[in-house]
Amino acid sequence: MTKRDEDGTPSAVLIAGPTASGKSALALELAETLGGVVVNADSMQIYDGLRILTARPSAEEEARVPHRLYGHVDPSRPFSVADWLADADAALAGVRAEGRVPIFVGGTGLYFEALTKGLAPVPAIPAGVRAHWRGEAERLGAAGLHGELARRDSAMAERLRPSDTQRITRALEVIEATGRSLAEWQAAEHSAPLVAAETAARIVLEPERSVLHRRIAMRFEAMVGQGAVEEAAAFAARGLAPAMPAMRAIGVAALADVAAGRISLAAGIERGIVETRQYAKRQSTWFRGRMGDWLRAGTVAEGGDLIRTGGRAGDAAPV
Repeated sequence: MTKRDEDGTPSAVLIAGPTASGKSALALELAETLGGVVVNADSMQIYDGLRILTARPSAEEEARVPHRLYGHVDPSRPFSVADWLADADAALAGVRAEGRVPIFVGGTGLYFEALTKGLAPVPAIPAGVRAHWRGEAERLGAAGLHGELARRDSAMAERLRPSDTQRITRALEVIEATGRSLAEWQAAEHSAPLVAAETAARIVLEPERSVLHRRIAMRFEAMVGQGAVEEAAAFAARGLAPAMPAMRAIGVAALADVAAGRISLAAGIERGIVETRQYAKRQSTWFRGRMGDWLRAGTVAEGGDLIRTGGRAGDAAPV
């Protein structure tokens, strides 16, 4: 069972799950119940200018309880897991100083892994090296960049999807700057975790696939009604480099095409829904492979009950 304070409150609550699984609703409910602060652990919701398309909490929801690390990063700025962890460290210190419960919520597994296991001690990468490989990412494209990584660092090339431009670029930066594979650095002793896993309530929301697919479609259509096409057009007009992670936010390219008249609204919505489902599948695969000891719940209500009681779900090991 999770180690808790004398009043039964966990030291932190960690809520992961695929997109559209209801994570934010659960975090909001628990923050109101526990007197907590919601801290973002999603690599797209950090960016300014993408409130609708990344399904960030609304202004009304943010007014109900304190929220941290949402929309605070300029999308033109390279932003790594280490950058997020530094911001999370500062946010966590503030939450604890207020005597509140930190509730981390998001769909980025690497953020949760860094939070609970620490990071490998990779040296800072010189700006010139970072700029070079970001330029190469634009010039070569994902497949060409992955081929370059395979020539320089076969171990990391085997680990990474050929379409994962951001992590391929990172691996190339590291081997260029340090002469060592990122795989070697990751195997080294990590920094101390910010949140001790054994003292936190950890849960993954896992709705049934049919339910999740329905929620994804309904949410994407609702986003369009809230102004997602206009948001995508405004974001595309910033002229960011295509290799920047924020430009890969689901819906940006499809709905920018709608705004420019290159495709119909129906086609843009269908494309966005398909891309979201594909992303949710990748997230779920990651959570199953790397978060096997977290509690599982199919609904927000079940998740809330599990966290409040410290219970267990299915065959998952207790936290």
